[in-house]
Amino acid sequence: MFRRTILAIGALVALALPAAAQERTITVASTTSTEQSGLFGHILPIFARETGITARVVALGTGQALDVARRGDADVVFVHDRAAEERFVREGFATERRHVMFNDFILIGPAADPARIAGLRDINEALRRIAAAGAPFVSRGDRSGTHAAELRLWREAGVDPAAGRGQWYREVGQGMGPALNTAAAQNAYVLADRGTWLSFRNRQELRILVEGDARLFNQYGVMLVNPQRHPHVKAADGQRFIDWILSPAGQAAIASYRINGEQLFFPNAAQAEPGA
Repeated sequence: MFRRTILAIGALVALALPAAAQERTITVASTTSTEQSGLFGHILPIFARETGITARVVALGTGQALDVARRGDADVVFVHDRAAEERFVREGFATERRHVMFNDFILIGPAADPARIAGLRDINEALRRIAAAGAPFVSRGDRSGTHAAELRLWREAGVDPAAGRGQWYREVGQGMGPALNTAAAQNAYVLADRGTWLSFRNRQELRILVEGDARLFNQYGVMLVNPQRHPHVKAADGQRFIDWILSPAGQAAIASYRINGEQLFFPNAAQAEPGA
């Protein structure tokens, strides 16, 4: 009887151990582009297999993702607005920012192209033409990295899109997927990251019209939320995620993600970042 009791207890312990192991998780506050492009669906299972750590993603615009981390509701931040990331470090919410990968922004628009921008490589000229034509333009309007890049490009083009608000300039306050859906429905122009565009299916009349300008470079960075600001942060496992994604294995996982044979993100953790 005693032996059967011991065996039963042992069996219960054995059953409990895998469940406990599965509870080793971290929270990553990231952008909609990394989630909606399918990148996380590709690389996070690899990370889990290699480390035993499950990364749970909160996918928001970059500004909102950083706010989540400021509140201590994430262990790691993986976003794409360098100015905002560096401010996050200066404020003491992280001690270091590392660049991970890049892709580029592209200007999408309807095949009819009322602003006549198709084939331009100068993004500023393209935006000036859109504003001059009063052609419909969909903005994410959500404090995301893409939204920040869009506003920067308007400034560089010498155009205040707010003057067209409620007319040709339309803010949706949502992620990249919904913004693309709105642009498709309205035959409007929209700035998108290439990764989300390649995974987007509801294209209708939308096409890539402007690409290749160096100002469309889109860098992603990763940071551990400072445990001195938020002691409950899972610093060891969060740092393990960062170390892995910057390692040859993590960088190879990023590079291997493709849609229809086309690579969506280009790892550059081992390279000097432009402007670094």
